[in-house]
Amino acid sequence: MTRAAPVPSSSLKGPIRRKLSPVSDTAETDLTHDFIAKTIAEHPVVLFMKGVPDQPQCGFSAICVQILDHLGVDYVGVNVLQSDELRQGIKAFSDWPTIPQLYVKGEFVGGSDIVREMFQSGELKPLLVEKGVLA
Repeated sequence: MTRAAPVPSSSLKGPIRRKLSPVSDTAETDLTHDFIAKTIAEHPVVLFMKGVPDQPQCGFSAICVQILDHLGVDYVGVNVLQSDELRQGIKAFSDWPTIPQLYVKGEFVGGSDIVREMFQSGELKPLLVEKGVLA
């Protein structure tokens, strides 16, 4: 079963919030980093993506969703389009420039191209089995 994880509203920043708290960039970065770390720690498989598993909003995210669904993986999808902080924060967190990003048992696996290549070469399923997230 796939689920979408919402970003806490405290990590969303609008123009009014910036006026009231001009030094909030560091605090927002910390909140975003903490949200990412907590999400990865609490869920065995997490896909940071554009859109949600039921409605991916880019082709690369759709590829990852199709692969994970085909394999029958239970995962959580996190829509990075919920906030600019999350979209940039996940890139900084992983030091990887693109989205989607797949994490398995806290470990960054890769983006769409890597996930697709691992699936096509037969490496992805054994990794998921080895990590205990797929029977």
